[in-house]
Amino acid sequence: MTSAPDRQIIQDEILRRLAGREPGKSICPSEVARALRPEAWQPLMGPVRQAAVALAREGRLEVLRKGRPAALEELRGVIRLRAPLAEG
Repeated sequence: MTSAPDRQIIQDEILRRLAGREPGKSICPSEVARALRPEAWQPLMGPVRQAAVALAREGRLEVLRKGRPAALEELRGVIRLRAPLAEG
């Protein structure tokens, strides 16, 4: 089995997909994994989640659980990713 793409490639794909969404709309991490490796996307779910958490810590996206921003320290279960909402 081939190794996962490096974190920068995964983060770039996450940000590209978020940029294509309307403000406030989210994406599923599996969309990113499927885009990077359509035939064998499931093993990429862990690396995609890790890349998303790194971006969230930088303030570049929000990780949502049940529609609300999730605590990154105890992240589990189904999540979605969204660009930060504009303040104002």
